[in-house]
Amino acid sequence: MKTDFTDKRIAVVGTGGVGGYLCAMLGKALPHVSAVARGARYESIVQNGLVLHSDLNGEIISRPETVVRSSADLNEQDYIIVAVKNYSLGDAIKELKSGHAVGAETVIIPVMNGVDCGNRLREAFPDNIIIDSVIYIVSMARSDFSIEQQGNFADLRIGIRGDNSESAPDDASAALQEFSAILERADIRHKISKNVDVDIWRKYILNCAYNVATAAWDLPIGGLRSDPEKSADYASLAREAWQVGLALGVPLEEAHLASILDKFEKYDDQATSSLQRDIHDGKTSEYETFSGFIVKEGARLGIPTPVSSRYYQLILCRVKAKSDIN
Repeated sequence: MKTDFTDKRIAVVGTGGVGGYLCAMLGKALPHVSAVARGARYESIVQNGLVLHSDLNGEIISRPETVVRSSADLNEQDYIIVAVKNYSLGDAIKELKSGHAVGAETVIIPVMNGVDCGNRLREAFPDNIIIDSVIYIVSMARSDFSIEQQGNFADLRIGIRGDNSESAPDDASAALQEFSAILERADIRHKISKNVDVDIWRKYILNCAYNVATAAWDLPIGGLRSDPEKSADYASLAREAWQVGLALGVPLEEAHLASILDKFEKYDDQATSSLQRDIHDGKTSEYETFSGFIVKEGARLGIPTPVSSRYYQLILCRVKAKSDIN
């Protein structure tokens, strides 16, 4: 396998905390990287480049070869990373389908929250290879549109969903290996997962407890831990999501759930979640991704989700109250 990849055209759709980090890292290593951004973020990247303040990688200014407001304006790409919020995926798919970015050989990689984004992309682009992923990172866009990555970790897991990566079809396996080599060239920490389904669901279950509980009460983790009822609810939120995953055929184990619950005891007292912050600030949020999805899938599959359902209603009330104020 060749190792320079200087001919590869790579686009990142969505340049917030996660997409901005990936785009900056790729852009410093490869010449044909494109960024899709809107509004003032677009103007900032055009004028200043993608500015990354990273605890892990240092200070980086990366200048994508192309910056566009819509993926419909992109030329055909070899790889497209989709890093939008889950609620924006439908619009992102429409834009990709309306232009020329997705060709016959284009590989698409969602790096998003939730567990259904890969399947939605497969449905929209049935003839293209979709590489699924999950990322462990603390990153955010600052008010000046630079990207801040915190801590000593930014780790990506990639794989072919529904197939053990070692038994994936030859073309998908080759694309997975090449994408891994591209990530390595860009110094993006990653591993090829033997079962990316499990990896995706393990992070998702954690978020179904962590994000949902902190958002429902607008409390940091310490505030939840100090209340026995809220602590018990946290465990129930995780277990209900775990049970839905099992019902969907994901080979989850009790040890996965135990590990998630063990983390609850170790978080900093002041730790908050992105869902909590977004709802608190009256922003559009991913509550349907973390809460609504479990409630609706549980009902469809006949899996009781009483605590998730109660917390979903709590969050809906908070979202409505914020909307009424604004």
